[in-house]
Formats: sequence, structure tokens, C-alpha cells
Amino acid sequence: MSTPANEPAARLKRRRRLPEEARREALASARRLLIEAGPKAVTLNAVGKQIGVTHATLIHHFGSAAGLQSALMGSMIADLTDALAETAVQLRSDAGAPRALTDSVFDAAGPGGAGRLAAWIALSGDLEHLEPIRAAVIHVVDAIQEKFSDAGEGARDRVAAAVLFMALCAFGDAIIGGPLRGMLGRDEDSAREIVAGLLPTFLA
Repeated sequence: MSTPANEPAARLKRRRRLPEEARREALASARRLLIEAGPKAVTLNAVGKQIGVTHATLIHHFGSAAGLQSALMGSMIADLTDALAETAVQLRSDAGAPRALTDSVFDAAGPGGAGRLAAWIALSGDLEHLEPIRAAVIHVVDAIQEKFSDAGEGARDRVAAAVLFMALCAFGDAIIGGPLRGMLGRDEDSAREIVAGLLPTFLA
């Protein structure tokens, strides 16, 4: 009796996983769903289908859909915090600081999914999920101030304004930048170029 062509793939999908591996794969799947289709797409059934586990298995690991979504928020916030910390380190040695900083924040907000995550958190009202980012943002402000240490009196306020401007642009670009750029005939990097060009003016 012949084996169906799709049987090996099915067995691979249903392979036994260690608990941490299953959680990691589930969170990676949930992130893809969030980035591709928004918060409503992040369900236990959708994640289970993507990684080949049962609804009961996901309930075991996360307790509920809300538990999965909360774990996803925590995972993505940790990644964003790490990205901001790495950016702060780069700023202290990178001569192209404005563009390096801009790219790091835009990458985290767009391809990294932080823009979708921030919109999700803001619309849900669970703003306490943003608290872990506070220290990372302050770290970036410190690094920028150090990089432009000759910026004069009131530099910290101007640096904070620069970070706010950059973050608002990056998160806005992640959420609606594509359609807006299309309407205005702008290329994919246009918002990054504008922000990187304007950042030094905050410290002039």
C-alpha cells in the first residue's frame, strides 16, 4: 500500500515538541498572524493550524487566547526593548548615528511588528504593557545626549523631543505608511530619509 505524498509533512507537523519549543513556535506563529492580519487573527485555532498542534495543547501552554496574546505582547516588548538597547550601544560608536537610529526604530516598528503591537495595546487600553519599554527609551535618550554632548543647554529636552518625533513617525509608518506613500508617490524609504534628515535639527 502506497504512502500518501503529504503524509511525511503531516507527521512532521505533528511531531512531539518540548514545552519551550512549542511555546516558542506558537509565539512566532502568533507574531506572523499579528503582522500579516492584525490582532483579530491571533487565535488559538489559527496558531494551532500554522504549527500543527491541537487547541488543547495551546490551552495547556497559555491557558486561553488572552493568555497567548499576553505572552505575545511580552515577547514582542522584550524584543523591542532589546532593539532599543542595541541602538543605544550603536549610537556611541556609529558616525552615521541619525540614520542608524532611524533604521533601528523603523525596523522594530515595521518588520519587527512593534507598530501593530503598539496599536493593539493602545486600542485595548492595557497601557501597563508598555511599562517595560520606559527604561529602554530613557537609555536611548541618554545615548543620543552623550553622542551629541556639545548640543548645549536644554539638550535633554531636545533629545526627548527627537525621540518622540522619530517614534511617532516610525509607528505611524508601520501602521498606515504604505497606503500614504502610495497616494503621494513616495518610495519605501522616504519616511526614514525625512526623519534621519531632521533629527540633527533638534540638537542644532
